[in-house]
Amino acid sequence: MSDFHTVTVSGIPEGAKILDVREDYEWVAGHAERALHIPMDQLPARLEELDPDEDVYVTCRTGGRSLRATQWLVGQGYSAMNVAGGMDQWLETGMPLVSDNGLKPVIL
Repeated sequence: MSDFHTVTVSGIPEGAKILDVREDYEWVAGHAERALHIPMDQLPARLEELDPDEDVYVTCRTGGRSLRATQWLVGQGYSAMNVAGGMDQWLETGMPLVSDNGLKPVIL
């Protein structure tokens, strides 16, 4: 994977499509408000939820799963970028988080 397909959290354009490939329990605990959640193992079956003509910024906790998902998406003809550092970096840079469990958002 070239650097072309990797961006920092601060490199995500305003209003961009963010795809979170973490597991359900991770998503519920804390995620980017505008992100789409498709766990990595469900990505092939739910591919139609993504627009192949729209840039998508893929994130996980630290960047490993999202790198693999990005590589796969690019191989399928999608315009995908891996978010370096994932949600850990999102939190570290002070970007807003929401949770689905009524608790203060955290990154698991």
